[in-house]
Amino acid sequence: MTQVLINLGYLVAAVFFIVGLKGLTHPRTAVRGNALGACGMLLAVVITLTHHGIVGFEVILAGLVVGAAIGVVLAVKIEMTSMPELVALFNGFGGIASVLVAGAALLEHTLHGGAPSAQITVATAASGLIGAVTFWGSLVAFGKLKGLLNEKAMLFTGQQVLNAALLVLALACGAGVVMTSIDSVTVIGHAFPVGEILHTNSANIFLYGLLVLAASLLGVLLVMPVGGADMPVVVALLNSYSGIAAAATGFVLSNNVLIITGSLVGASGLILTQIMCKAMNRSLTNVLFGVLAPSGDSATADEVYAGRVKAASPEEVALLFDAARRVVIVPGYGLAVSQAQHSLANLASLLEERGTEVEYAVHPVAGRMPGHMNVLLAEADVPYESLKDMDEINPYIDQADVALIIGANDVVNPLARTDPSSPIAGMPIIDVDKAKTVVIIKRSLSPGFAGIPNPLFAADNALMLFGDGKKMVLGILAALKNV
Repeated sequence: MTQVLINLGYLVAAVFFIVGLKGLTHPRTAVRGNALGACGMLLAVVITLTHHGIVGFEVILAGLVVGAAIGVVLAVKIEMTSMPELVALFNGFGGIASVLVAGAALLEHTLHGGAPSAQITVATAASGLIGAVTFWGSLVAFGKLKGLLNEKAMLFTGQQVLNAALLVLALACGAGVVMTSIDSVTVIGHAFPVGEILHTNSANIFLYGLLVLAASLLGVLLVMPVGGADMPVVVALLNSYSGIAAAATGFVLSNNVLIITGSLVGASGLILTQIMCKAMNRSLTNVLFGVLAPSGDSATADEVYAGRVKAASPEEVALLFDAARRVVIVPGYGLAVSQAQHSLANLASLLEERGTEVEYAVHPVAGRMPGHMNVLLAEADVPYESLKDMDEINPYIDQADVALIIGANDVVNPLARTDPSSPIAGMPIIDVDKAKTVVIIKRSLSPGFAGIPNPLFAADNALMLFGDGKKMVLGILAALKNV
């Protein structure tokens, strides 16, 4: 009866998770969805603590205190602009937790519980492989996003061959771990007690450690070739990995709620990864193993920009805004770097007070994680109704009097539409070049992740406002108040 009640409680928690996940699909219900998910997790934790097994409450309490302390410090100290790094780190924490829990369960069976079952060994091998890849891959992603590592793609000769060798080694070690659950193997009429030999000599622990080591190296090498601008896809994929590892750990512990939640995270992460790849017009294999590079016949920056770039001042841009009836703002990673979201929201509010219609055009892969721009703008209390998806705003963006781009580059590069030989050919973009006037706030004419110049910067209807995003927006705001 106790187990039945526990499973019923887990089922209720799972319902909370599913309904909460549904709520997160729309900004209006996101807060409620997050609260429901938190309630479901609280219920799952309380139920698990009532059936904690051989681990004493002292150890559990110590873990709760340490984990809560780390969580509070991160929540208070981390800026919203650094949220991509924090998400990458959280993915890594989920991966290493799966590795350690699965390893501890295998060790417990080896030392005290006899030969583990096939379910435990298979799930342990999966947890170790996926969890280790997730942890070390997430650390590399964190380093690239934080600027601790070079965010450009890092490649060397024979890298894919080494990756394949590490994967084969990890799978072989995983097969060895699974063999401990097999009583014997018959070869040419002779039975060999494989499971008994491996269990007696604790070879399964050694094989599991070797599996984790190989998977750790594989995780590093898989993410190192990925450029910083591809991080939205990688963060979504690593999030999926952490969920799959958690689900595998649920089979190790025979914990139903861990299986359900891990499956939800894994599936939603894969769906989000697919959406990100579609938004970039790239396959997942191209992101993970390919390098986005310009073709040999691409125009140089001198050919695109020479004598055609028109620089403007905040005062000149303020005059454009004063006469505009409709303004579209396109945020990019430069918005996060300069932390200009509050200044931008104040500028939009002033324009709206003067009767100007203001909307934000948000590209799915703008920033360094899925929804990065949405999070930043929400922090600045930008109304949800003002945020428009690329597909929603493109059909009528030509009606905008002014399109203000702050920190975006490749997601507004018209070469994606006009040049079939371009490395970003076919990539869906925001069609800001169709607006009557385009103002681009950018520190320089440096290229985006594709490494190609953007002809938008030299277009007849474009003005460049060179400088820090926040300073330029504040300059426009000050000038507009005096108009």
